[in-house]
Amino acid sequence: MNAPDRFELFVLPEGAKKVTMTRDTKIPNASMFVILKEDHTVGNLVRMQLVADPDIIFAGYRMPHPLEHNVNIRIQTNQNTTPLDSIKKSIECLTNEFLNIEDQFKTMVQRKKHMADTYI
Repeated sequence: MNAPDRFELFVLPEGAKKVTMTRDTKIPNASMFVILKEDHTVGNLVRMQLVADPDIIFAGYRMPHPLEHNVNIRIQTNQNTTPLDSIKKSIECLTNEFLNIEDQFKTMVQRKKHMADTYI
C-alpha cells in the first residue's frame, strides 16, 4: 500500500520546524506559511479566523498532496498589518476560543456530576 506509516502523520522529522514562512516577492504584503503534519482541520480553522480580520485582503489554504499532511496557507494583507502579525493574531484568537470552550465543557461536566449526586 502507498499510504505512509501512521506515526508519520503527526511526528515531525528531526530538526524540522512546524511552521515556515516564505514572502511572496510578486504581491505586496503577501506570504505563504507551510504547517507540517496538519490537515484540513487546522487549515480551515486558521483561514476562517483570518478572513474575519478586516485587514486581510486574501486568505486561503491548500493541501499539496492527499498523502502528505502539510498545509499551505497564503495570506495577503493591507498596509495596516503584515501576514506574520495577522497569523499570530488569528492563532491567539483561536487559542483563546478553545480555552473558553474547554472551560465551558468542564463547568458543564461539574454541573452534571453535581446533579447526578443530588439524585442518588
